[in-house]
Amino acid sequence: MTSPPRAVRVGSRASKLAMAQTEEVVRVLRSAWGDRRFEIVPVVPEGDRRKTAPLQSLGRGAFVKGVEERLLAGAIDMAVHSAKDMPSALPDGLAIAAFPKREDARDVIVNRWGVSLEALPSGARIGASSPRRSGQILAARADVEIVPMRGNVDTRLARVAAGGDYDGAALAAAGLRRLGLLDESAHHILPPAVCVPDAGQGALAVETRAGDAEMERLAAPTNHPPTWAAVTAERAFVETLGGGCRVPVAAYAVPREDGATLRIRAMACLPDGSRVFRASTTAPSRDPQAAGRQAANALLETGAGVILYGRGSVGG
Repeated sequence: MTSPPRAVRVGSRASKLAMAQTEEVVRVLRSAWGDRRFEIVPVVPEGDRRKTAPLQSLGRGAFVKGVEERLLAGAIDMAVHSAKDMPSALPDGLAIAAFPKREDARDVIVNRWGVSLEALPSGARIGASSPRRSGQILAARADVEIVPMRGNVDTRLARVAAGGDYDGAALAAAGLRRLGLLDESAHHILPPAVCVPDAGQGALAVETRAGDAEMERLAAPTNHPPTWAAVTAERAFVETLGGGCRVPVAAYAVPREDGATLRIRAMACLPDGSRVFRASTTAPSRDPQAAGRQAANALLETGAGVILYGRGSVGG
């Protein structure tokens, strides 16, 4: 008698939100492959171990590296990440097998008054961990104060509720939705015209070892083609601008109803909000990497290279 195949080990960051996200993906896997067992393996990456370090000092990838190391070592078979946490260049030997359907990509302002960004009192102290959020919020409301804030979603909401150092906080809508907290917590969803989301925000990524045909086949039902096109374009945007960027950049791609085109908002700013460059492009979704490169070039044409590299263009 042939023994059943062993369980597929799905690695995940161990935070409450990451585990909820991974459960979301595993439910699809179990539904698609009723004859296979899937087990979640929690991992505590460097970003979670260094709880007091500013996020910008950790660099993109701090919340995925430990999981990826276990994937490369064969300790897990696939991994689920927040797509925004992943560097545009993957480690050798790894590949993205799927981008599941995206949750709300926008940012939100939670605050003790329950008002919009525009209605916040002057001097309101808003907690934020992201220079991208800080710069765009300050560009819209230079009279509020941004206060560094780290911690999981529950911790940030508790700090706002307690008052003291924080009157409010800027968070991702997707995390609040996935934890069932958005309706009671988010007082103002920031439109992308005001705050362009981070590349990959609201999306998940299923990562496998490159060339692992079986895991790629198992992951395939979790993929959502419109999300794949959008997030691939956003990642290409970041890759095109390169690792030399000195300031926050962001890109948000939205598939049009016809499915044939992507509208991409792009942004670069100084963290203090004193300078913000924005661009918007439309490109065919059949080649999302080209669409992302087009958005990056459109942003550079606005003069954003002055803050990105201290000059007008890449390599200029």
